[in-house]
Amino acid sequence: MQRAADLDSKEPTAFANVSEAEITAAIATEFHTVLMDRAKSDVIIIGAGPAGLTASGELAAMGYKVLVIEQNNYLGGGYWLGGYMMNPVTVRAPAQKMWDELGIPYKKVAEGLYLTPGPHAVSKLIANACDAGVKFLNLTKFDDLILKNGRVTGIVVNWMPVSALPRNITCVDPIGLEAKIVIDSSGHDSVAVKRLQDRGLVDWKGMKPMHVSEEDIVVEKTDEVYPGLVAAGMSVTETFGIARMGPTFGSMLFSGRKAAQVAATKIKELER
Repeated sequence: MQRAADLDSKEPTAFANVSEAEITAAIATEFHTVLMDRAKSDVIIIGAGPAGLTASGELAAMGYKVLVIEQNNYLGGGYWLGGYMMNPVTVRAPAQKMWDELGIPYKKVAEGLYLTPGPHAVSKLIANACDAGVKFLNLTKFDDLILKNGRVTGIVVNWMPVSALPRNITCVDPIGLEAKIVIDSSGHDSVAVKRLQDRGLVDWKGMKPMHVSEEDIVVEKTDEVYPGLVAAGMSVTETFGIARMGPTFGSMLFSGRKAAQVAATKIKELER
């Protein structure tokens, strides 16, 4: 890619002669291509926070076809901020090793405690997922699960803005997306797990008060919670009634990594 510094500053900028219609067609064509290609994926991940982004990048690097849906227009979830609208983020050892892998600079602020700017950390994590081949559908809201023969086989989604419309004008049907494995990394909402709870298929306990030392339990409990559905990140905390850890993200990163490993194992079992 040509950088601004490489351009002759004496020459006036002359952008290519491209029409508005060509720009629109390019965007629509690419979106359609992604949607068609990922309507049937190996793994669909709900939520593009630190756990979901980590899981997506790991799985795509293994060669799996991965789609991430995110209800916001941005990716990263709470990873942009450390807490209380302050953007430095922390991890406890050994999670800084995952920052090393992504080339994220950080500093040691106490024994076993490391800190970096949230925007830098999340940007690297997003770039890693994109570079690995992950595809994203922003402003896409989880609506329901596809269940067949006692197994989650996909999700039902709609445009996020549809949910804000008055009920009398919301006759906008959702669409279904199929996957071998679905990962619920939707944070505190734990939307897929709660759908199963609503139907009496799983238990959901709700998060306990803050106790940072329970981070280890989040990673330990990251697993398949129903055939075809893996819980990751804060969805694990909410599902199993684990204490919240507050503005530190090590368990989110390691939970995402473990979720990827669990998903890969389950896919291999299906393909035997």
